[in-house]
Amino acid sequence: MRYARLIIGGLTACLLASSMLGNDAHAQATAEPATASPGVTGILKEDYVEANGLKFHYVHAGEGPMILFLHGYPSFWYQWKDQLNEFGKDHFAVAPDLRGYNLTTIPTGTDQYKMKLLVKDIHDFAEKVAPGKKFVLVGHDWGGLLAWTFAMYHPEMLEKLVIVNAPHPMIFEREMKENPVQRWGSSYTFAFNNYDGFKWDEVLSKNDFAGLTQGILGEQIKSGRYTDADVAAWKKAWSVPGALNAGLEYYRANHLNPPYNETHPADKIPTSWSAKEVTEGAKSPIIKVPTLVIWGLQDTALQQGNLSGLEKLVPNVHFKLYPKDSHWVSISKSAEVSQDIRDFIEGKDVPKESAEKPQH
Repeated sequence: MRYARLIIGGLTACLLASSMLGNDAHAQATAEPATASPGVTGILKEDYVEANGLKFHYVHAGEGPMILFLHGYPSFWYQWKDQLNEFGKDHFAVAPDLRGYNLTTIPTGTDQYKMKLLVKDIHDFAEKVAPGKKFVLVGHDWGGLLAWTFAMYHPEMLEKLVIVNAPHPMIFEREMKENPVQRWGSSYTFAFNNYDGFKWDEVLSKNDFAGLTQGILGEQIKSGRYTDADVAAWKKAWSVPGALNAGLEYYRANHLNPPYNETHPADKIPTSWSAKEVTEGAKSPIIKVPTLVIWGLQDTALQQGNLSGLEKLVPNVHFKLYPKDSHWVSISKSAEVSQDIRDFIEGKDVPKESAEKPQH
């Protein structure tokens, strides 16, 4: 679910051109690399596993209880490399490339990205890599939306749930219907759903992922946290044929856009985000699994209203808020976020604060 005006500028332009790729119902296979993928060093290892009919590429570290990290859009396993190194010390820390991303199979056809299939991906993947064992699930962005939904379908599989800047499906629907600021923040999703008619194929060749690099990695590059090698790893993942388009199919298959906004009248928008649709068949909309929500409050596309009322749907929810950080807080504050997660899963005193009381 990548966000914000960052994307709509140069960011969106450089990736959405790939939406002109094929749209049949076949799955595009990915070849296993002859050598280790960029960033797979030290204690990190990579593997492949068959799950839900697809070949999933994943990177892992360590042994012990599993902690499973789900990336968002337009990311890949690399987003979690710092957390893998940290939790690999005493956990089986795992980060897959989700369906359609990087080295995982890239199905073509919008219906191949519906939420039920994404949930089954995680169910089958977890059963393959840690059969019969409960685990901690961590998700950011689209990976967070998936994690929220997975917890409604399969609470029996989870020890704890950690969400980083990803809205709860029901609250997200409320905010896009009732909060004009959130509707405006979600304007980019109309483009992702092809409502705006941009000719993305004409701009892709003119932009070496400059918008993506600036929007997602710029802060990390400027601070020195990311090197040229880090940037090259991201660009290599973005360059996989079909992968950027596959990420956009998540939006299209699940109608992730507001019902209208100031520039898109309701009579022109046939479908919009529906929590009922994406959670149909779930065991319960109430998530009783202990949950930690980590949120960078400078997220320009996901407004703070998405934190309001979570206690009603997630009774055992805790918050850790970062007032000066953005949507990508798990990268910009990787050490701090790792410590937040560690404290939570180890049962240390994580205050059950109101979302209206920032903790940093």
